[in-house]
Amino acid sequence: MSEALRPMARPRLYEQVVERLRQYAAEDGLGAGDRLPAERELAQRLGVSRASVKQAIVVLEVQGLVEVRHGGGTYLVRDTLDAAEPVERLVERRRRLPDVLEAREAMETKLAELAARRRTDADLAALDDALAHMAKEVEDGGPGVEGDRRFHAAVTAAAHSALLAEFMRSIAEQIGESRNESLRQPGRPQGSLAQHRRILEAVRDGDPEAAAAAMREHVRTVAEVRLLTWTPEEEEGS
Repeated sequence: MSEALRPMARPRLYEQVVERLRQYAAEDGLGAGDRLPAERELAQRLGVSRASVKQAIVVLEVQGLVEVRHGGGTYLVRDTLDAAEPVERLVERRRRLPDVLEAREAMETKLAELAARRRTDADLAALDDALAHMAKEVEDGGPGVEGDRRFHAAVTAAAHSALLAEFMRSIAEQIGESRNESLRQPGRPQGSLAQHRRILEAVRDGDPEAAAAAMREHVRTVAEVRLLTWTPEEEEGS
């Protein structure tokens, strides 16, 4: 049978809610700092379940368009709810993220252990520089993405394992996605910086067990992201 006649995919209900919220924000002239109606009100006005509204809010939150304040409502972060990232790409990122985080924990824990055994003075200087760069980024109000990238690259280099370094390069793009996802979480840049300091301290002390434990804790914290609370595959009622 022709591929042209395969069953047509229907937009999921939460995707329709996202589009309605974008239209609402545009038509009402909402901008950064403005609050969306409460979830209960949105569900009533749109004629959908609160679960569908919650799914839609998570999509907007993960796209960096709204901020959900515990007990305080949902607020626009920008002057628009238009997103550069299509929902389908977000779904794909959600599906592969657990595998990426699993690979990171396995490889980066070992890399930290090896770094504590093999680091040179030049390696320690590179780690110090990366940490200083991230600290400056965070101090300036940024997420610290480049400093984070430099720090993990410096740990990889300090391990002096060509094969592990090659493995890390092979998933660099996916690691970058997980890094961006993690550092968007409220308070995460400062926490990540503190964890990096503990990793560096263990590497500097030449303590492989402590370095591995500190890296494991760090990568598991990276895994605590809003995106993983989203279950786009779930059937939603109306």
